[in-house]
Amino acid sequence: MTVCIEAFLDNDTATFSYVVFDAAARRGVVIDPVLNFDVSSGQTHTDSVEKINTFIQQEQLNIDWILETHAHADHLTGAQWLRDKLTAKVAIGEHIQDVQKVFSKLFNLSDDPMVSATAFDKLLSDGETLTVAGLTIRAMHTPGHTPADMVYIINDQHVFVGDTIFMPDVGTARCDFPGGDATRLYHSVSKILAMDPDTQLYMCHDYPPQGRGPEYQTTVAAQLEHNKHVKRSVSLAEFVQMREERDATLAVPKLIMPAIQVNIRAGHLPTAEGNGVRYLKLPLDQTI
Repeated sequence: MTVCIEAFLDNDTATFSYVVFDAAARRGVVIDPVLNFDVSSGQTHTDSVEKINTFIQQEQLNIDWILETHAHADHLTGAQWLRDKLTAKVAIGEHIQDVQKVFSKLFNLSDDPMVSATAFDKLLSDGETLTVAGLTIRAMHTPGHTPADMVYIINDQHVFVGDTIFMPDVGTARCDFPGGDATRLYHSVSKILAMDPDTQLYMCHDYPPQGRGPEYQTTVAAQLEHNKHVKRSVSLAEFVQMREERDATLAVPKLIMPAIQVNIRAGHLPTAEGNGVRYLKLPLDQTI
C-alpha cells in the first residue's frame, strides 16, 4: 500500500494543507484546509480549497475525513466548504470544547448552537485511531500552543504536526493564546522527537528566513540536531524562558478575531441576520 501526500500552500497565511490518500483504494483525508479571507473588505473566497478540490476530482479520490489539527488563529478553515463538496466528515481533538468555552465568552456566543461539540462530526480523544482504506490515522494530543492541538500520525511514518513545531530554522509555536503553556508544549514536542529518527514530519506553517523558500517536510532526526528552539541539548527550563520571553514580543495575529469565530464553529459561518448579512464580531478594548 502506497501512502500519497500532496501539499498545498496558501501564500497569504503561510499555511500548508494536505491531501493524504491510499493510492490503490483512492481514498484519503484532507488536513487543515484554508478558506481565504480579506480582512479589509470582509470578503471570503475559495481559491485555496478549490485547488484542493480540483486535485481530488482529477485523482478520482474519495475523501472520508477533513482533519483539523486545532482551531487556527491565523486563517479561517475551509472545512465546511470541502465537506459540502465531498460529503466528508470533519474531526478535531476533543479539547476544542475548552477553546469554545473561552471564546464563546469573549464573543458572547453562548447561545450559538454551532459553538459546541455538535459543530464537528467527530471529536477525537488522545490515542484514538481512524482507518481509511490502508491508512491508519492515530490522533496524539499535543497541547501547549493551545489546549486542543492534535498531531495526526499516519501509518507510523508520516506525522502532521500542526502548530507544535516548525522547520528547524524557524523553531516552535507561540504559547501565549488562552490555555497555551510553554511547559506543556515542550513535553508535546518531546513526544514527537521521541519517534523514530527517520519519521517524516509535515508542517502546517513555514515562515522561512531570508534565503530559502517555503518548505513543509523534515524529519525527527533533523529537528533533534538543528531545531533552534528544541534540539536535543535544550532543557525544559531553557525552552520555557526562551518561549515566554519571545511570546511577550509577538503581535496578535491579524486574522485571529475572524478566524477563531469561524474555526470554533468547525468552519460554519455565522447565521445571517434579518437583513440577510452574516457578521463577525470585533470586541473593543479586550485582550486575547
